[in-house]
Amino acid sequence: MWKAPEFWVAVAFLVFFGLLAKLKVPGMITKALDDRADAIRQELDQARRLREEAQDLLTEYQQKRLQAENEAKAILEQARREADALKAESDRSLKESLERRSRLAEEKIARAEAQALGEVRAAAVEAAVSAAEKVLRTRAQGDTGKILVDEAIRDLKTRVN
Repeated sequence: MWKAPEFWVAVAFLVFFGLLAKLKVPGMITKALDDRADAIRQELDQARRLREEAQDLLTEYQQKRLQAENEAKAILEQARREADALKAESDRSLKESLERRSRLAEEKIARAEAQALGEVRAAAVEAAVSAAEKVLRTRAQGDTGKILVDEAIRDLKTRVN
């Protein structure tokens, strides 16, 4: 038995395990494994926390994007309303301006017509007076006729004007 190599291998094996037990190697291995497991657990917890934070940020940014889209739609709608109001105001202003210019032109035309009518009447009166003067001068001879014609012409001018 003392000479058998299996015996010495068994003794060396027992001494090795005894030495490992005395140096508390299994405890150190267990502690190292436990520490490693704790480190992995902490990393997993941190990864889970980071994932939740990322999810919260994603949700927050999606809400902000929706708000920005809604604000952009509101701004566009407001701009459309303002443009429509401005167009309506411009149309109304243009219509009023055209009506005012048309009215002024009609008044100017009416004044020109009245002035032309007055000038025509004055010319007609002058022609009638001149014709009457010629007729009366030829028919009424002498000083008496001349006096009558002059008085009639003066009276006629004051009555017509």
